[in-house]
Amino acid sequence: MLPDRCSVTEFKMQCPNPPEFVVSVVIQNDEYMIGVTCDRHRQVVANKTRILQKKAKIPNGKIQFSRLKAVGTDCINADPSDFVQLDTEKLK
Repeated sequence: MLPDRCSVTEFKMQCPNPPEFVVSVVIQNDEYMIGVTCDRHRQVVANKTRILQKKAKIPNGKIQFSRLKAVGTDCINADPSDFVQLDTEKLK
């Protein structure tokens, strides 16, 4: 399961946008997920990740943004209020 909102907080308010990318750091053959972000905050997250890497709070490695894909399954029972609306036009 992923958060239903972008990981970015601005002016003490969490971004209301749904996530469009999983943000991870790739080091050799290992990949570490560090958050999710919307397209609007992609550059903000990249810059903040570089700052945290310089401070040795996040491992040094390539910052990777993987676009989220909507997937349907019938093997998970969920309440309709748990679903997140994705803008499929941006996913193309």
